[in-house]
Amino acid sequence: MNTARKGATAERKARHLLEASGFVVVRSAASKGVADLVAWNTLGFLLVSVKSGTARPSALEREALAAVPAPANTSKEFWRFPDRCGTPLIERL
Repeated sequence: MNTARKGATAERKARHLLEASGFVVVRSAASKGVADLVAWNTLGFLLVSVKSGTARPSALEREALAAVPAPANTSKEFWRFPDRCGTPLIERL
C-alpha cells in the first residue's frame, strides 16, 4: 500500500472514531493544511493531524499546529495509527 493510500485510510479511521464519539467532522481539503480533520461537539473543538505507520510529527508540524489561533475550548492533537493498529496513539499539544 502506498503512503498516500495508507494516510487516507488512517484519516478515515480517525473520522469514524470521532463521529462514533458524537463529533461532527470535516476533512481539510487535500489535507495540505496544518490539521487533517476539524471536529466539534457541544463541548469544544478538535484540530487533528493524522499520521500512519511509522510517521511521526516533525518539530515544524508541532510548531505549526501549536501556532494555529483557536478558541480556548480547542484541543490540538496528533493521532498516530501504527501499522495494523486500529486504536490511535493520541498526543495532545
